[in-house]
Amino acid sequence: MHIVLVEPEIPHNTGAAGRLALATGATLHLVKPLGFSLDEKTIRRVGLDYWKDVDLHVWESFDELLATQPEARFWFLSTKAKRSAWEISYQANDFLVFGRESKGLPGSWLDDRAIRIPMKEGSTRSLNLATAIAIVLYEAERQIGEIR
Repeated sequence: MHIVLVEPEIPHNTGAAGRLALATGATLHLVKPLGFSLDEKTIRRVGLDYWKDVDLHVWESFDELLATQPEARFWFLSTKAKRSAWEISYQANDFLVFGRESKGLPGSWLDDRAIRIPMKEGSTRSLNLATAIAIVLYEAERQIGEIR
């Protein structure tokens, strides 16, 4: 599986995504601009002692990532999506795409590949990014059966 964070803003959420990637064998993709630095001092300050072990790719743009994966399936997570993440039959090399914490993904990306995490109506506007990643990633891994 692949976790894609488009313009992430909060280093702790990105760090949690890295830990999830390690726990599941997923690849973490970060699409610039980033709201923080990936230099060694910043990584140490955030306590990411495992960061060196993350299968990490940093992209200048989402189009650059797309160009390297012409056959891949991309799922765009958004609270605005009509389709539930539970309706998807995930495949091992799917890309789960999450937008920045303050704005989510651009509306123009929310086509038939847009999915949402079901939530009780009126309960909350959205979930924490790291929580959302964990929910969908582990559902995909459960379906695929690669981790036990």
